[in-house]
Amino acid sequence: MKIIRNKKIAIEWIYPAVWGILMYNVLRAVTDLTHHGIFWEGDIKLHLVALLLSILICYISSLVWHRKLCRIVESGKMGRDYVLVLVQLIILLNLVLIAGQGVGLLFMGAGWIDYMLINVIYIPLLLIFYTFIRNGLIDKNVYKKILALEILKAEKNEAELDFLKSQYHPHFLFNALNTIYFQVDESNEEAKNSIEHLSGLLRYQLYDVNHEVPFHKEIAYLRSYIAFQQLRKTDKLAVNVTIDAILQQQPIEPLLFQPLLENAFKYVSGSYQIDLVLKLVENKIHFILKNSVSDTPVSSVIKDSGIGLSNLKRRLELLYPENHELLTKKENAFFEVTLILQIK
Repeated sequence: MKIIRNKKIAIEWIYPAVWGILMYNVLRAVTDLTHHGIFWEGDIKLHLVALLLSILICYISSLVWHRKLCRIVESGKMGRDYVLVLVQLIILLNLVLIAGQGVGLLFMGAGWIDYMLINVIYIPLLLIFYTFIRNGLIDKNVYKKILALEILKAEKNEAELDFLKSQYHPHFLFNALNTIYFQVDESNEEAKNSIEHLSGLLRYQLYDVNHEVPFHKEIAYLRSYIAFQQLRKTDKLAVNVTIDAILQQQPIEPLLFQPLLENAFKYVSGSYQIDLVLKLVENKIHFILKNSVSDTPVSSVIKDSGIGLSNLKRRLELLYPENHELLTKKENAFFEVTLILQIK
């Protein structure tokens, strides 16, 4: 924004003066040097008056064009403006020359030849000056639209992320309450353990999901989630967890792995085995999760995964665009899902 402000000051206050000086010196170079005369030959006062008039014409033109172009650019109706500007310049310039000659501020020694020469030099240069102003305002308008679009896009993505996260909470809470419900008639020790695990999981979901977290926090959550799920599963279930010790402070968006774990616990059958591997390969996180299945087709598992997996895919698109892979396959009575994330 500071660059745009500086550019605006330059266009409105500096460029007209520079352009006015340039135009007059081009005129002097054509009239003086082409006739082997002395540059700025003649009465210096007349030269200074003519120079100031050139600068004044540029300032007036700049002021008028800015107001006019702002309306045209905003409306998007551009096309014939050069014809109108050309007519206006011819009328304005010649009125200034006639008035200046009449009151003695300007001296047209060669008569109509001087008028013609000034028109031939000044009008093309003023049209170039108009083009600079025109292009500057168009660029500014395009930048404003791009900025507004980016802000709108960011707000939309933020709102969508908040919506997706809000859907995780009741979905998870429903499953958690289900677990506690089936343990009510069991010993108090198990109920206490369930409530303690649930409290930690909900705390993480409610307070740590709005920003990136260090990887060790996500690992602690995953371990707690696994322990909580094992409370409600059969004793036959074996869960094997292998996590790379180097995964500690790397930043990660929270709750990306939980829907996949939830699916694994939901669909585990057959030999009742879940294998989880989390490792860092160069700057990529590899989350590999296998759960034993009986005869459930892969398409069925994906289709029945519900809101969790569809939300996960959308979150990955928003948080890791073009920096993630989500792969699934069924092999040797195991359903396997692999999530690869490229981290900073």
